[in-house]
Amino acid sequence: MKTVTWPQALAWRMRRQYLDPVGGASAPEVVRRLAGVQAQVVSAAELAVAVRRPPGAGAGEVGRALWEDRSLVKTWAMRGTLHLLPAAEAPAYLALCATVRNWEKPSWQRTFGATPADLEAIASAAASALSGGAEPTREELTAAIVAETGSGHLAEVLGSGWGTLLKPLAWWGVLCHGPSRGNRVTFAAPEHAVPGWSGPPSVEDAARTVIPAFLGAHGPATAEAFDNWTMRGTSRKKDVRSWFAAAEDLLAQVEIEGVAMYVLREHLDELLDTPPTRAVRLLGGFDQYVLGAGTNAAYLIPPAHRAKVSRAAGWISPVVLYEGRVAGVWEAGDGGVTVTPFEDVPSAALDEEIARLRDLLAT
Repeated sequence: MKTVTWPQALAWRMRRQYLDPVGGASAPEVVRRLAGVQAQVVSAAELAVAVRRPPGAGAGEVGRALWEDRSLVKTWAMRGTLHLLPAAEAPAYLALCATVRNWEKPSWQRTFGATPADLEAIASAAASALSGGAEPTREELTAAIVAETGSGHLAEVLGSGWGTLLKPLAWWGVLCHGPSRGNRVTFAAPEHAVPGWSGPPSVEDAARTVIPAFLGAHGPATAEAFDNWTMRGTSRKKDVRSWFAAAEDLLAQVEIEGVAMYVLREHLDELLDTPPTRAVRLLGGFDQYVLGAGTNAAYLIPPAHRAKVSRAAGWISPVVLYEGRVAGVWEAGDGGVTVTPFEDVPSAALDEEIARLRDLLAT
C-alpha cells in the first residue's frame, strides 16, 4: 500500500475541486465534480460554484442550469439537507439516501406523528398533486395532501420549512424543488420537470456512481467518512460495506498516518505525484471542501478552533484555506472582508484572495 501525506492529499483535493488552480468549468460541471453542492442557503451554493471559477464567469448560470436547461436539480439529499445535484446522476444519490429508512424507527414515528403507511399515502397524494407538470407551493401541496389523505394532524409537519415528511418523497424521486414563486418554495415531479429523468437505480449501481464521485472530490477517505457525508453515519455498517464491495474494482487504497483510505484507482498516480500547495483560498459558508471531510476532521480543522467553523444550529462558517487546511474564518460586512486567522497566513496571498472574493461578491 502506497503512503501519502495529508499535505499531498489536501493539495490534490484542491486541484480536483477547481481551487488550485481555479478552473474554467461550467456551473453544472463544478456541481458534478464536487458530488453535489449543499443549497440550504442559496447564496452559499452560488458562491461555492463562483469561487471555483474566474470572476464574472457565467453569472446566473446556476439559476439557468436549474430552471432552464434543467441540468441541475435542487432537492433534499445527503444528510437530509437541500443540495444541487447533477440531474443525470441525481437518482443514484437519492437511492443511497433512501436506504436510511429512518421513518421505520418508532422514535421517528413518535416525534413526527407519522407511520410508514402515512408516508406511502402522502407520497401517492403528492404524486397526484404534481401530475401534469404542476408546481404547487408548499402551502398548496400541503393542502392537496391533507385533502386526499385526511391527515389533518400532519399539516403542521408537512408545512414545516425543514421538510421532514417530504424528504423521503424526495429520496423516492416523487418530488424535487421547483422555481420559487416570489418568496415561496414550489415543488415539481422530477419525471415532468427534468428531461430524461430516470427511476432509481439499484443500490449497487448507485454505489458505483456516488462512491467514485465522492472520492473524486473528497478522497482519499475511509468508508466511515463516506457514511458520515452521506447520512451522518446512520447507515447500517453492513450496507456501507456492501456499497464499497460493489465499487471494489474501481478503488485502490493508500495509507495516511497509518490509516488505510480509499482513492479511485484511476487517480492513484496523480495523487502520488501531487506536491503540497501554498495556495490561499477564501471559501463561503457550507462549502463542500469542508462538508466533504466533516468538521470533526482534525487534519483539516484544528480541534481548538472547530467551534468557530461549526457553529450553533448547524451553521458552517466561511473559511480561509492555507496549504489545504482551514487556517481561519472570515465574514463580509459593510467595511469589507474581515479575516480571523488561526495561524500565520501569507499576507500578500491573502490580500490577493480577498480582492478576488470582493469581485465575486460584487457580481
